[in-house]
Amino acid sequence: MDQMSPEQRLGELYHRYFTGLILALVTELGEDRAVDVVFGLFRRQHLERFLPGLAKLGLTELPDAVACAQYHYLSNHVGGVGVVWIPESDHKSWVRYLPPRWVFDGTALAAIPTRVARAMLHGWHGRNGVSLGNPRLGFVCTGQTMDGQPGLEGYYVEQDHELAPEERVRFRFGETAPRVDPNLVPELSAETWPAERLAKAARNYSMDYIRNIVPVMVEVLGPMQAAGVLYRTGRRIGMQYGLAVTEGLDCAADALGCLLGAHGDQVSVDDNVITQSSWRLMRGLEHECVPEWFDGWRGLWEGVVDVMAPQTRLKTLSRLDLGDEAFVWELVQRSNPGRF
Repeated sequence: MDQMSPEQRLGELYHRYFTGLILALVTELGEDRAVDVVFGLFRRQHLERFLPGLAKLGLTELPDAVACAQYHYLSNHVGGVGVVWIPESDHKSWVRYLPPRWVFDGTALAAIPTRVARAMLHGWHGRNGVSLGNPRLGFVCTGQTMDGQPGLEGYYVEQDHELAPEERVRFRFGETAPRVDPNLVPELSAETWPAERLAKAARNYSMDYIRNIVPVMVEVLGPMQAAGVLYRTGRRIGMQYGLAVTEGLDCAADALGCLLGAHGDQVSVDDNVITQSSWRLMRGLEHECVPEWFDGWRGLWEGVVDVMAPQTRLKTLSRLDLGDEAFVWELVQRSNPGRF
């Protein structure tokens, strides 16, 4: 088996971290809190990514319903997610997210309440018409995996009247999509999207979920509670997947340097000290950053170190988010406490 690139290692770890956070919200805080966070996450991502993404993917000249469906197909395809676009007309265009579902990965699907999955649609899909200035555009969901249908399926439709806010996302489980015609499925240009760019795009896809769920959790739950969930879940996920995403790396310091550097940050490793001079994950969000973002996020790296080097402890010597020039991490040997 080929060794994973640094970007693949990081993308895999963040993918698992994201799914773990959704499960932790459901199990620790309940369905209502999970719904609030998932809605806020997908609304935030929509506002940040949707319109620029339409332009980047060359979809701005298409009819709105078609552009929206193709956007979900292409943007998820770039991230390595199984999605199918199914055209019907200029005013009605289908999209199907195939199992296994990336967002609710693995057996996590069995623990995700329907309302949590619907929150994703209300947060993003129901907002597309508003962002496009088209009050007649909405999304109709015809199936969800956790409800027993073979994938999340639905269509964007442009009606002949303005939609009320509650009509922007509707559920009609008796409808089915037309057959997929592979000859009509859009493809990314290999010249524009070479393998290296696709690998980085897949990493960015996972990174973007963490970049946005951290501030949303702080907004919805408050800084202290959010930091606790982020930290506890990160420790568990880091330990659970640490060996898988660091396979072939010699030591914990090199592994941590590799994963931190895979963000696109300048990272150096000097013996057991790792210096990270930027925080690309949160770049541009300095105005809303609070210390609890880092307090929670660091749990993921502690978990990776714990499983690679159980007798080692990860210390933070300086922090960019507190005004220092870099994040400086140090791996030190655990020892028994002296006299209290």
